[in-house]
Amino acid sequence: MVLKDLGMLKYFLGVEVNRSIRGIFLSQKKYVLDLLTEIGKLGAKPCSVSMISNSQLTKDGELFKDPEKYRRLVGKLNYLTVICPDIAYFVSVVSQFMTSLTVHH
Repeated sequence: MVLKDLGMLKYFLGVEVNRSIRGIFLSQKKYVLDLLTEIGKLGAKPCSVSMISNSQLTKDGELFKDPEKYRRLVGKLNYLTVICPDIAYFVSVVSQFMTSLTVHH
């Protein structure tokens, strides 16, 4: 078995590793930028309220054409909650509809 030294760790499993005098900084900036590029929202503007409060999402309505794309997005958002726990509630709400999602979701 041969081991190779690949140098300093920079990016692993969607997490960027940056070292400085003060310590190690972990970031998922590249992961988020790649995710936004994939779904075509890279130019979207940030907002202070990302979800309408008390909105009632139902399982009725026109079915989504590509459910696999939605499931992949929710999975990536779920992975993002590792470093951004503030989005965990929103990800849990949208993940409730992975089996029967509609255009409204």
